[in-house]
Amino acid sequence: MKKFILGLIIIAAGLMPLMLKAQTYVADKTIALPGDGGYDYLAIDKVNRRLYVSHGTQVNVIDLATEKPIGLVDNMKGVHGIAIVNKLNRGFISDGKANSIVVFDLKTFKVIATIPLTNANGPDAIMYDPYADRVFSFNGESNNSSVIDPASLKQVGTIDLGGAPEFAVADGKGKIYNNLEDKSSLDVIDSKTLKVVKTYPLAPCGGPTGLALDITNKRLFTVCRENKGVSVVDINTGKVITTLPIGAGVDAVAYDPEIKLIFCSCGDGTTTIIKQKTADDYHIVQVLKTGDRARTMVLDNQTHKIYLSLAQFEPGTRKALPNTFKVLVFKQP
Repeated sequence: MKKFILGLIIIAAGLMPLMLKAQTYVADKTIALPGDGGYDYLAIDKVNRRLYVSHGTQVNVIDLATEKPIGLVDNMKGVHGIAIVNKLNRGFISDGKANSIVVFDLKTFKVIATIPLTNANGPDAIMYDPYADRVFSFNGESNNSSVIDPASLKQVGTIDLGGAPEFAVADGKGKIYNNLEDKSSLDVIDSKTLKVVKTYPLAPCGGPTGLALDITNKRLFTVCRENKGVSVVDINTGKVITTLPIGAGVDAVAYDPEIKLIFCSCGDGTTTIIKQKTADDYHIVQVLKTGDRARTMVLDNQTHKIYLSLAQFEPGTRKALPNTFKVLVFKQP
């Protein structure tokens, strides 16, 4: 029996490199998009199978079945994030330069309303929490969150966050987790009472941006620019379990609960892919070459593909060159 068990261990060890290789990603295609300007968040409408890509003063819309552009939402001042509310057939866009939320129809992409925000400056990240049935914008320049009723299209509250917010995720049970980039900390927000109930320090994480949630294992994945790392956080205690190295200039992170992979997209042209073995055990399986400044990303949980946006820039500047904007698509081989 001992020899049999030893043989199984040897076979498993031999198969491990093949198993890891099978979970690496390769380039699939490039989707060219018209226009100029900068770019920020991407979002997926899982019901209608649409990919929304922020781009300057507009949002490009891509059909995920064909992976071809099919429309846009335009005439805004400076787009950041997109939130989807399928039950109302509405999308919500944070227009950072206008200090407003733009509401559009998910079928026609036509603008329904523009909601001016009060006591808010620089709306950036945006999300919908089904538990509270509210849309939350995270305002990077006023250190707060604006709360919108998606049915009445009115602002119904403001939450003081105590720092400059970045990405946020909801657990579906009344808690929203939000990174504070300037404080290197994590806020826990009650989405019903609209109050911050806890704040956790994230050291050694410095300058946290992207945030993803593993609801089954009660773990958050927060990516950090200052120390070039991704930290795993226990949502019950706020304890940082472990931190792994990633590339420079990180912005987004995504978690695929089916294949247990974490993706960290960085502005240095790499996406670090990490395997989750257990709730507290992680290792890097690939440093995927993407493209310079491809720091924003979204994961399609249905196909397991990742989508990253980027453009070419004038040398030494942050000015994007017209008609160079595109979405890179990567998949499992």
